Amino acid sequence: AARLDAIMLRVIDDDVALRAALADTRLSAICLGPGLGWTRAQALVPTALADGRPVVLDADGLSVWGDAPDTLFDMLTGAHVLTPHGGEFARLFPDLAAGMAATPDVRPRLSKIDAVRLSAVRAGAVVVLKGPDTVIADPQGAVVVHCAAYGRAAPWLASAGTGDVLAGLIAGLLARGMAPVPAAEAAVWLHAEAALNIGPGLIAEDLPDALPAVFRAMGVD
Repeated sequence: AARLDAIMLRVIDDDVALRAALADTRLSAICLGPGLGWTRAQALVPTALADGRPVVLDADGLSVWGDAPDTLFDMLTGAHVLTPHGGEFARLFPDLAAGMAATPDVRPRLSKIDAVRLSAVRAGAVVVLKGPDTVIADPQGAVVVHCAAYGRAAPWLASAGTGDVLAGLIAGLLARGMAPVPAAEAAVWLHAEAALNIGPGLIAEDLPDALPAVFRAMGVD
């Protein structure tokens, strides 16, 4: 069996355990979703969002609300960050996803920028739609695009689990006191830069190990 000896772990299976964990004021940001499972997501996400600390939602933390996205949106604030890939975005915002997929002979196509802007306004939270051209939008309608294309293309980031690492990077920067949009911008850039340093053959577990080299190249001590 696999062993993990270097990271401290605490089992949190329900909202009671999460509330107990959040009594520790040293915890300054929360990331929920990767590997969580829908049952635990339904129990833990409302508790985390009501806590008041910055929260990043990804994977199961998003998909579990596919049948009732408004239930999720009613709990969100500008301190919360959603990090969907295309499929998760379509579950939460089916009309906007359909607009992006529309063909001009049927109806005008909705640009990815416009779709993400509208999604952030509707959700009342920061939305990071992942992809080669990752689009970040806030509830006030501001939009930023990070394009990993041409000389900065990193197609290896399509590997399973790399989006989970991005969610963790955003949460880590939020924990250091960055605002949601700057944290998302910086994390997306670091994510791609680490992937470029690794190159082909990348798996998700490689990304955290590549970050120190990225920081050294930036002159960060």
